[in-house]
Amino acid sequence: MSLSFDPDTVSLPVGHFIGGELVAAEGAIELRRPSDGKVYAACPVAGVDIVDRAVESAKAALKSSNWSNVRPRERTKALQTWADLIEAEAETLARIEALCSTRPVGQLVAGDIAITAEQIGFFAEFADKEGSELVPTDNVSLGMIMSEPYGVVGAITPWNFPISMAGWKLAPALAAGNAVILKPSEMTPYSAVFMAQLAVRAGLPAGLVNVVLGDGPTTGTALTGHPEIAKISFTGSTRAGSAIMENVARTGVKPMTLELGGKSPQIVFADADLDKAAMAIAGSVTFNAGQACVAGTRLIVERSVAANLTAAILERMKAVRPGPTWDEATQYSPVISERQRARIDGIVKAAVEAGAECLTGGNVIDNPGYFYEPTLIANVDHPNPAIVEEIFGPVLTIQTFETEEEALALSTHPTYGLASGLFTSDLSRTIRFARKLEAGTVWVNRYSRSRDHILPTGGYKRSGIGKDLGREAYHANRRTKSVLISL
Repeated sequence: MSLSFDPDTVSLPVGHFIGGELVAAEGAIELRRPSDGKVYAACPVAGVDIVDRAVESAKAALKSSNWSNVRPRERTKALQTWADLIEAEAETLARIEALCSTRPVGQLVAGDIAITAEQIGFFAEFADKEGSELVPTDNVSLGMIMSEPYGVVGAITPWNFPISMAGWKLAPALAAGNAVILKPSEMTPYSAVFMAQLAVRAGLPAGLVNVVLGDGPTTGTALTGHPEIAKISFTGSTRAGSAIMENVARTGVKPMTLELGGKSPQIVFADADLDKAAMAIAGSVTFNAGQACVAGTRLIVERSVAANLTAAILERMKAVRPGPTWDEATQYSPVISERQRARIDGIVKAAVEAGAECLTGGNVIDNPGYFYEPTLIANVDHPNPAIVEEIFGPVLTIQTFETEEEALALSTHPTYGLASGLFTSDLSRTIRFARKLEAGTVWVNRYSRSRDHILPTGGYKRSGIGKDLGREAYHANRRTKSVLISL
């Protein structure tokens, strides 16, 4: 059966989701489909009153369900049931997401949704396997480090991978015994609401997962500054992360996990498998039209193989064909909005004006929707905007080197340190670079995450603080106290 669908036939769960119920609200933000630019809905904006209501609902759910203190295996079973239901409803969830976002329906079913269900199951298993511990003390005392949930956790997710990012935030927080108030991006709000509805259908206590819709200045500010939200998790731009830190500092003190922007390098040595490198590098900037914080947008290649690698990348970039997200055959995504596409185009034009050479692309694609050509830029140096700024689009720059020291120097960015790629057959070089690269993730002879959910992700410098995924994400949703008992 084909996954393709008519976008005008999709039913959306419009409204906030609080206490297990859809709360109708008047739409305030006009929403357009990225694939054709047509208006399809309007997103409401939750103010302080709606956020307060969600917080009270979360607190009441924690108290009535005893979620934080039930047998840990019960939390595991409930979350696993939710993961199974997400998989069972994958087609409906994919249609909601594909309609609103830049994610093609075929990639959603095979990728985003299946992986999100896996991740929920992964974190579910932590509930009855991680906890308090005894620690060495003298013979007349007993030392313990007790672990407990925070209570109510606030989470804010971006528009580029709405389902995946919701799973990143919800799964570890719920497994750790918390309730969550989630604010998805106002540009892609409805898949998160449907996921929350599925959580209640799966048997999670109503009110444990609440979704408030709205923008950053109003809803995000109310959420992150709320005195009864004990911890914040955010994925998005460095600028927005800085604003959240400022708001939290102004209204109180609470822990935060921030996964922010990136300008990630991909370093290719002459001894690498160039075909494999070309496929990975081209894929990293054409997948989701480069709209990923970890996108490897800076190619740094050994000069002796630069021409051959560039030719192979160009061939792959020119081969992509854009299409609407509701067509199962689509592999190349639109940009999220006209504003974002104009920003991408403006940076590319500024890069060329500053002396760069555009080898392919560099133009808006003339068809319905917000599509931009895969773009390859050469003759760039550090002051060039294409090197300095996070473009968040399908734009790759090329720089060359002759020595390891030069490659390492070019790879270092003054602002970002989220991810990096390294292509080489030299194991010793791999270890040297893995130690020296200033990035929270180093991929070697690949440029993509795997389904090994145990590997955490997070950045150095202004790319963020704390980790998503892995054991670290679970522990980030619990706090500890030291207990010392005299015997």
